Amino acid sequence: MNLLQEIENIYKQAQIKFQSLIRESEIDPTKNEFIGKKGSLTHILKQLGSLSVEEKKIIGKKANEVQQAIEGLVIETRKRLQEKEIQAQIESEIFDALRPTPSKLQGGLHPITKIQMEIEDIFVSMGFHVMDGPEIETDYHNFEALNFSEDHPAREMQDTFYTDDKNLLRTHTSPIQVRALKLLTPPFKMIAPGRVFRYEEIDASHENTFNQVEGMVVGEDISIANMLYVMQQLLIKIFDKEVNVRLRPGYFPFVEPGFELDIQCFVCGGKGCSVCKHSGWVELLPCGLIHPNVLKHGGLNPNQWTGFAFGLGLDRLVMMRYGIHDIRYFNSSNLRFLEQFSQI
Repeated sequence: MNLLQEIENIYKQAQIKFQSLIRESEIDPTKNEFIGKKGSLTHILKQLGSLSVEEKKIIGKKANEVQQAIEGLVIETRKRLQEKEIQAQIESEIFDALRPTPSKLQGGLHPITKIQMEIEDIFVSMGFHVMDGPEIETDYHNFEALNFSEDHPAREMQDTFYTDDKNLLRTHTSPIQVRALKLLTPPFKMIAPGRVFRYEEIDASHENTFNQVEGMVVGEDISIANMLYVMQQLLIKIFDKEVNVRLRPGYFPFVEPGFELDIQCFVCGGKGCSVCKHSGWVELLPCGLIHPNVLKHGGLNPNQWTGFAFGLGLDRLVMMRYGIHDIRYFNSSNLRFLEQFSQI
């Protein structure tokens, strides 16, 4: 039997042997039988020195082809046995999602989810609709319809996450205002809780992924006094006590006039800490009367209809409610932190 036939037989034997394997632990020893240091194909390669130049080319080429083919068998066999093991595990294990877990640690709502549900209940009791919208938004809904100029810095890449198709991750829940103006018939009241995204430098009071509750009231002769009353009622019900607040002038393209509503820091009692940046106050609730241009984009006549809007920082509200000193805990998936709220 010449060497070419021997090489062909070695490959056929390898095919049969690898096909018969039933455990992954058998793969490497089988591989060594053929292409290991003492393998049958390696033994043939050692004989090449005694062959002519022409024979070396033919035998060497065939041997290399078979060696690569055997290495392919190793990969295919490993994949086959791993998939078989996974399938056997799937078939043998039974998981009942409704069966109580034996662990003492029971699942519970995230603290942000708990407070969001409370806020929704409070606003629903005051006659508000609860609305939702997409997290991936168009430039029109996120900026243009909210009166952001084309050169506004919030449109820049360092502030906003853009997608390849020129859309973006919403930087606030205000786009739902635009959708509400077109869907609802005034007078109406609505809130829109949801997750938002910004390119922020993360610290104790800033995150790149956080939560807001957008709110809007549209009607006739809506004033700042109406807005303050709603804000006061919300804070009293959330904290179950009177809350020290201050109202500062603030600029937001979609309201005019605009304000910043701050609350006294509950973490430090107004003395100053990392949460309030040592000011004693936490910026919680930008608000103001809806800009006429926003009403126009929503198809309403600003001479007939007025309203107010606000954007509540839900994460910061939860921090004040529970005395949490670092916003980064919320997205950390730290069970030692989260399980504290499962029984609250």
